[in-house]
Amino acid sequence: MSTVTHTDEDLATTLGPPAAPVSAPRRTDPGRTDPGRGWRPSLPESAASRAALFFIAPSLLVIGAFFFLPVAAALALSLTDFDLYALADPGTARFVGLKNYVELAGDPDFWQALRNTAYFVVVGGPLSVAVSLGAALLVSSKLTRWKGLWRTVFFAPVVTTLVAVAVVWRYLYNAEYGLLNSALGAVGIEGVDWLGDPAWAMPAIIGLAVWKNFGYNMIIFVAGLAGVPEELYEAAELDGAGWWARFRHITVPELAPTFLFVGVITMIGYFQLFAEPYVMTEGGPLRATVSVVYLMYEEGFKWWNLGYASAVAFVLFALMMVGTLIQLRLQRSDP
Repeated sequence: MSTVTHTDEDLATTLGPPAAPVSAPRRTDPGRTDPGRGWRPSLPESAASRAALFFIAPSLLVIGAFFFLPVAAALALSLTDFDLYALADPGTARFVGLKNYVELAGDPDFWQALRNTAYFVVVGGPLSVAVSLGAALLVSSKLTRWKGLWRTVFFAPVVTTLVAVAVVWRYLYNAEYGLLNSALGAVGIEGVDWLGDPAWAMPAIIGLAVWKNFGYNMIIFVAGLAGVPEELYEAAELDGAGWWARFRHITVPELAPTFLFVGVITMIGYFQLFAEPYVMTEGGPLRATVSVVYLMYEEGFKWWNLGYASAVAFVLFALMMVGTLIQLRLQRSDP
């Protein structure tokens, strides 16, 4: 049995010259008109707009029903003398224009509450941000072990019920048997009536608020630190930069957007001081811990002056808006 073998020349003679390579037909996509400019919707612009409106309409309706409508109603309420009698018969409410705002400007209780709130925001806000940043740096350090455990421990006060926290802190602040005064006495310092002295009541509230809330900002700073390129630290370290120089010239500039976000939400939250003085001091002593929101609560739900309380709410809203704009302006002017 013979075997026939074919050489490459025989195959070339039989099949003829190889065909020229045929390039695959270029795939065209009706939705792509310019490959260099990315995808464009195949729907007409008007149809795309209707589709987008269809998807966002439910969210807009919910926001309108549960945010803008109540805000508009509260604004209208602030221009009336709506009180307890108007709750039974809304027809008895009278339009008083800006009278509530004029009375608010001459109310010494309001100015006392505004000073207390400003004290809480100016002192407690930066302190809370500083503690949050310090904790974030510690739990993000390469030298720290069990980072997940420490993050959980530091975040635990945020999700702890304020009433339970207040009970513990009232014992800590107790003038006779409190742990804090015992520690001061151990080093020869006379104890302080933390919650009974008007001069120390607000610092005591600030201490509780900072401890309660710093874990939330810490998580945001940890996320911001994770986004800082490690190469920057390595290059700076090779150039001989110390810890402070790396923190000042790398960490702080890279965290600028995080600082802005944390600063704004902290300021807004601290302007709304209510729960801490409500459960710790009930506004005392001598109204040293009455905040603007606490005053609004008293006017609205203790004395049932709902029109006046609505005016307090809108003044607070204006203050928070001004504070936010100032922070945004400072952030933009920062080189």
